[in-house]
Amino acid sequence: WAHISFKILNTAPVVLSGCAIIVRGQPRGGPPPERQINLSNIRTGALARRAPQSQPDQKDTPDEPYAFQAREFLRKMLIGKEVCFTVEVKTALGREYGMVYLGRDTTGENIAESLVNEGLATVRREGIRGNNPDQARLCDLEDQAKASKKGMWTEGGGTNTIRDLKYIIENPRNFVDSMHQKPVNAVIEHVRDGSVVRALLLPDYYLVTVMLSGVKCPTFKREADGTESPEPFAAEAKFFTESRLLQRDVQIILESCPNQVILGTVLHPNGNITELLLKEGFARCVDWSMAVYTQGAEKLRAGEKSAKERKVRIWKDYVAPTANMDQKDRQFVAKVMQVVNADAVVVKLNSGEYKTIHLSSIRPPRIEGEKNKDKDKRFRPIYDIPYMFEAREFMRKKIIGKKVNVTVDYIRAATSSSETSTIPAFAERTCATVTIGGINIAEALVSKGFATVIRYRQDDDQRSSHYDELLAAEARAIKNGKGLHSKKEVPIHRVADISGETQKAKQFLPFLQRAGRSEAVVEYVFSGSRLKLYMPKETCLITFLLAGIECPRGSRNMPGGMQVAEPFSDEAMAFTKELVLQREVEVEVESMDKAGNFIGWLHIEGVNLSVALVENALSKVHFTAERSSYYKTLVSGEEASRLRKDKIWANYEEKKVEEVVHVMEEKERTANYRAVYVTEITDTMHFYTQDVETGTQLENLMETMRAEIAAQPPVEGSYAARRGDYCIANFSADGEWYRARVEKVQSPAKVHVFYIDYGNREIVPSTRLAVIPPAFSTRTLAAQATEYTFAYIQVPQDEDVRADVVDNLVRDIQNTQCLLNVEHSGVTCPHVTLQFADSKDDVGLSLVKEGMVMVDARKEKHLQKMVGKWPPWRNLKREMKVMFTLSFQFYNDFVRALWPNRCFMYQW
Repeated sequence: WAHISFKILNTAPVVLSGCAIIVRGQPRGGPPPERQINLSNIRTGALARRAPQSQPDQKDTPDEPYAFQAREFLRKMLIGKEVCFTVEVKTALGREYGMVYLGRDTTGENIAESLVNEGLATVRREGIRGNNPDQARLCDLEDQAKASKKGMWTEGGGTNTIRDLKYIIENPRNFVDSMHQKPVNAVIEHVRDGSVVRALLLPDYYLVTVMLSGVKCPTFKREADGTESPEPFAAEAKFFTESRLLQRDVQIILESCPNQVILGTVLHPNGNITELLLKEGFARCVDWSMAVYTQGAEKLRAGEKSAKERKVRIWKDYVAPTANMDQKDRQFVAKVMQVVNADAVVVKLNSGEYKTIHLSSIRPPRIEGEKNKDKDKRFRPIYDIPYMFEAREFMRKKIIGKKVNVTVDYIRAATSSSETSTIPAFAERTCATVTIGGINIAEALVSKGFATVIRYRQDDDQRSSHYDELLAAEARAIKNGKGLHSKKEVPIHRVADISGETQKAKQFLPFLQRAGRSEAVVEYVFSGSRLKLYMPKETCLITFLLAGIECPRGSRNMPGGMQVAEPFSDEAMAFTKELVLQREVEVEVESMDKAGNFIGWLHIEGVNLSVALVENALSKVHFTAERSSYYKTLVSGEEASRLRKDKIWANYEEKKVEEVVHVMEEKERTANYRAVYVTEITDTMHFYTQDVETGTQLENLMETMRAEIAAQPPVEGSYAARRGDYCIANFSADGEWYRARVEKVQSPAKVHVFYIDYGNREIVPSTRLAVIPPAFSTRTLAAQATEYTFAYIQVPQDEDVRADVVDNLVRDIQNTQCLLNVEHSGVTCPHVTLQFADSKDDVGLSLVKEGMVMVDARKEKHLQKMVGKWPPWRNLKREMKVMFTLSFQFYNDFVRALWPNRCFMYQW
């Protein structure tokens, strides 16, 4: 055997004494081969050995005296040094015996001689040959050690050198906690893989397995036949750790002990092995143990990021989630227009484009399953899911209308759900970190307990770039019991939605009118002039219409089909959204329409929204604004828009004064009476009619529909009513089926329906409703009941008088054929005149002549001619009632004045 120079990198854990070492050559392209060299002619004590756990009858073998000291002598002398060795004997079993010298040649220090000289080894004298000077020198050195009483030759036999090794820790968690995360001196005895080591803790000789906190290296998988198969780069990662730590003096910080697994950080004077493994691409970050890492999780993320960018080792095929995106798409500044949910916002880019951004790696509050949902009411997530409202409000107050910095972390691909899958379908999501003033909005939400952090698979890199901060924020929220992690009672938001609830709105109207300006939050924008408001003080939702303007209408479903959007309706809605959506505003309520929608003025930061729409040429002034204090401002704004010929005034051509006067003089009332059938009269003196021309079509449709239903009756209770749906309803008066529209679902037993062909309403249980057959929908024949009100007459405000008028109308015209002429349009429905079909007498005029109603004066010249023909009849019945009441009160006061000590009681 030739003399070979090797660098000793470690003393293997399989070494049984201080006279055996393992040498390795220089690594070239991977871990180098190993050779075990046993020192010739000497013997040291055997190290302690633990009994195999598979053989419980055997006992642990302790150290022999000075065995550990001999091993330590060798370890401190040789680890990391270059040696030269000669192989003298090789046994049949492959064991090699030889001499080892410190340095590159045999002139260096002889390791065996040093052990014998220190009294840590004995010489095998039975094999001594007298002509061998090396062996003779070993004998001389042993004699000198005996004479000097060194090492094992001291008096007492060396029992005090036997270690009390502790292989098992009874309570690992308490043991780790007792260390108080302070560095503990240790020697690494074994490296299982790149991130798991076996360490000897000093000075108490605890032998523990430590897993590096925050990282995981590729491992060796044990197959069924007992062999181990390494994952890619597992051997390289193990060698990386071994070459730097094995048999080295280190310090270990024991950080946690989940599930009996000790987590820690190994510190060496030359560096932190955890960070080095990540930087060199031998390991990946692990979220579940990252939280206990005490040296700064950001360093680990930075090391992993560096390896990913360089695509080294386990990251050689890595593709960043945003690799295919331009820099301007990855990072940008945008204005927040809407908070969609507790984890999503709509932003407006500098280009004017709107984009939905989801906050990375967080999950908003939610209800698991359907068990917590009230089946008797419409489920509203923002109010019914605990802490959803608080989360939305936190984000709204923090960022709505403000510019934020957006850093895209990843794009979550679209998912589709199958019939058997329980995972819902989602469109593609842009997930990003949103910051304002250096504050991470997602982190702030999590720290308040208004959101939780998503846990990912270990190989899922699509996560927030500040994921560790999110985990730390969640840990703080859990510790402090905030929000979702609180043990207190869940906050309940009882919010009444009175939009569309006419009766509730009527009760609420006087209160809002007296309140003057009231605070509100704009929850939703239906169009440029129609909004849904949340009233914080009253905890209710209302539908609000802007007063004084006529805004372009958007497309919508009508009984006769889809109504086409008017020009600039989308622009008007976008303008209103950008100005007021989810902002805190002030409203002045003036009146209410028949559908329960409040009408009034909306102000935001001193700006009247009606005026702003008119000034931006997105709305016209309505004649109802004449009575308002804002009329002059509206008119001046409209005039300026007309002069600019902007938007809705783009095609406006101003006519000459002479032409306008001429047209006004020549304009006459149009009388185009058509035959109608009056089907319903309401308490407010509105009425519904059917066109006689289409009466035959309706009769045929009803006959065919009922025949089909009789042949195939609907399953009772199978229909789930929803507001706005068209259906068929079984009318209680005659038990027949009619077409209807659901107006309100109070409960399954109380569903408010409107019969679209006759105009009457009814409250029925859902069991008397069914899906409308497609052949009989409004597409086949439009709803036949059309709503009108009387022109030229005033509706009595006194309920008793109005009830008398309605009774008269029911008696005279309900279920009869009349002649109808549209006189002018109205806020809620057209204003018309009716004539009796036989006598051609005007129905409204007859009410005036009977003294039941008063004439409504019109400002329009062509309508004033019609009103001028009507006699100025007064409501004699009402006036007589008032006069009699006043006279009786006067008489009563007079009698009380004459006889103050008498008690009079008069009953009318």
